[in-house]
Amino acid sequence: MTKQKAMKKGSNSNQVTDDKAQISSNGESQVFSGPHRPLPHEAIEVQDAHPLDRIMHAWLGKITSAISPISLAMAFFDWASHLTVYPSHREELGRDAWQKLGLYYTYMFRSLMNRQTPPIAEPRSGDKRFLKDSWQHWPFNWYHQGFLLAEGWWNSATKGIRGVSRHHEDVVNFTARQILDAYSPSIVPFMNPHVIETTVETGGMNLVRGAMNFMEDSTRLLNGSPQEGSEDFILGENIAVTPGKVVFRNKLIELIQYEPQTEKVYPEPILIIPAWIMKYYILDLSPHNSLVKYLVEKGHTVFMISWLNPGSEDRDLSFEDYLYLGVMDALKAVREIVPNQKVHTTGYCLGGTLQMIATAYLAKKKYDVLKTTTNFAAQIDFEEAGELMLFIDETQLAYLEDTMWEQGYLDSYQMAGAFYLLRSNDLIWSRVVHDYHMGRRRPMIDLMAWNADATRMPFKMHSEYLRSLFLNNELSEGRFMVNKETIALSDIRTPIFSVGTVKDHVAPWQSVYKIHHYTNTDNTFVLTTGGHNAGIVSEPGHPRRSYQVTTSDRSEPHVSASSWIETAPHKEGSWWPEWQKWLAKYSSAKVKPPQMGAPRKGFKVLGDAPGTYVMQK
Repeated sequence: MTKQKAMKKGSNSNQVTDDKAQISSNGESQVFSGPHRPLPHEAIEVQDAHPLDRIMHAWLGKITSAISPISLAMAFFDWASHLTVYPSHREELGRDAWQKLGLYYTYMFRSLMNRQTPPIAEPRSGDKRFLKDSWQHWPFNWYHQGFLLAEGWWNSATKGIRGVSRHHEDVVNFTARQILDAYSPSIVPFMNPHVIETTVETGGMNLVRGAMNFMEDSTRLLNGSPQEGSEDFILGENIAVTPGKVVFRNKLIELIQYEPQTEKVYPEPILIIPAWIMKYYILDLSPHNSLVKYLVEKGHTVFMISWLNPGSEDRDLSFEDYLYLGVMDALKAVREIVPNQKVHTTGYCLGGTLQMIATAYLAKKKYDVLKTTTNFAAQIDFEEAGELMLFIDETQLAYLEDTMWEQGYLDSYQMAGAFYLLRSNDLIWSRVVHDYHMGRRRPMIDLMAWNADATRMPFKMHSEYLRSLFLNNELSEGRFMVNKETIALSDIRTPIFSVGTVKDHVAPWQSVYKIHHYTNTDNTFVLTTGGHNAGIVSEPGHPRRSYQVTTSDRSEPHVSASSWIETAPHKEGSWWPEWQKWLAKYSSAKVKPPQMGAPRKGFKVLGDAPGTYVMQK
């Protein structure tokens, strides 16, 4: 969809009516795009398919959560066929099975004689299911040790087979792990010591309460209602409450300008670009953990993009629409409201990737409008993009495109399914045990309520970015095009601040760290404890938080991620103050705050934050 067409669909708002989105720099008008904006990747237009095929795939997608059964079948065929023609590997696996069986029987006998018998199998890193002492008592020690031995054997059986593609090997290993986890003794009520103890103590009432919890959750799921407890968190009342105004709106975004909290502010504004797979208010949760509130109280002028939650009518929104209608239009508005000042841009997750594309394009065009660039858990090289790559190959994308084709978007539950599988022990099975077997409810917190407030992905954009970034890795390989022009990350000269998180399953920190490989500027890199979301929402005073940080200039030799983590100094507490000091370093002396909006320039106040787009379900 072109920008002009998209604008015609907008409602009463401050709209850019000129196809040549402009940003003033040093008093001069600069053009971002010509009168015609082609797709960034005309070669990867979604291929036509027969309607019957698409209808069938769309129907199957609803059952399989958009995961292609063909892709799974191909992976298992690759693994099984190679295993068949390598008798030596089968023989080795057979010996390993007999050895583990012998160890297990020996352990069973010895543990009966001596309760202090050391375990023969250890859980993998991060597995907390069997850590409590009660699992070391008979017969529960037999249960979990046998399970861990079986898990270890299947891990060996699905890895290291010569000739199997790396992607298929990862898929088979991951699928085998998911199947095994479904049969873990931790989720079998009569094999879990904690469930048995609770059942005895409560006279079975935990199972009654668990059944009621299951019925309630099932009813909510069928009715499309939010997760239990999330209704206590209301946008604009107890979350997303930092005072601000919507000062611009187009077909795709609302731009929020937050009200100043100090008498004077740094003159250079901050523009935050969240990912469109999430709602922006993760960065403005409750007052005690709002990054936006923290910044404005430190004297920064903050602008936030709030993305549209697309429906079927938005199916043709392209990736380049997100670039122009999102970043470029927002940047233009910010510089009109705060004139003659460069901008600190900040991107989160895919918003950070989009930001880096915009930054490289601006550098190519020599538009000197950015002061610094900050990335939160954002990747530019997708070669090692974590376990999400398990769900991305040509077969899977073709299936996903047909699934999206019918409804015009990827539904939130389909997208959430992949993320839940990546952390099934934490997000699925632990909840089964806690809510349904133990009959308890975890208290809802703001981050969980935000996570339940899901968004959708438009058909065209989602297909384009999965193919160009995840599948073909065009950005890091120097083949990504904007407006029919190839951009290069090496053109970027603005200082960069990047944040990775230790437990990130979406954007592994080693992948985030690769920004050092491709940019020719000063790089500050922070590695913080926590995961993709909790590591970013890491306010000062948050318990058990620490981080590592270094700064390297463009003249220093490259340091590998493995070497960096061994040598980078550790600091206790939140990384937010570290970032704020960095922003202040690249900012000028404080001045009076700018006005809210710029009515004379067409950017009048449209309403109060958090706006209307974030309310869309």
